[in-house]
Amino acid sequence: MGIADRLIKRLEQEIRPLERELKVELPRQLAEAAAHGDLSENAEYDAAKQRKEFVQAQLARLYDKRQSLSGISELMIPRNSIGFWSKVKVLDLDNDEEIEYRLVSPDESDPRNDRISVSSPIGRALLGKIDGDAVDIETPRGTKAYEILEFSTVHEASDLDD
Repeated sequence: MGIADRLIKRLEQEIRPLERELKVELPRQLAEAAAHGDLSENAEYDAAKQRKEFVQAQLARLYDKRQSLSGISELMIPRNSIGFWSKVKVLDLDNDEEIEYRLVSPDESDPRNDRISVSSPIGRALLGKIDGDAVDIETPRGTKAYEILEFSTVHEASDLDD
């Protein structure tokens, strides 16, 4: 199974329960709430409508992401340098601290969990680099200097969830 296929499969696991909620559970909740009468002051109905709008927005985001992933080919992702979904260990040369990042798509970015967007300043600076390269990264707090200690590409990943 290719990289994009594995990521799409993971997305499908998020999509399925939301589709079920939208098609089965929310219509039932809306009908039950509407049966209580006056909709202008019906908190249950309003909550179900808000949840429906939220689920629709989530599904639209996931469908878009699935569509964009279907265009990714393993041939587009480098095997011998840092690229999308690479795991990278760097040395912060200012304070001698080792930091590990996973380069992900912008909507998967979660800096608190070391998941850095490929379009962020750090992500852009790391793309295409290899072990031993030094990079200077402009951040809002000033220039940071890193040395790349090691990396692994998505091609080497056994589990795309970590």
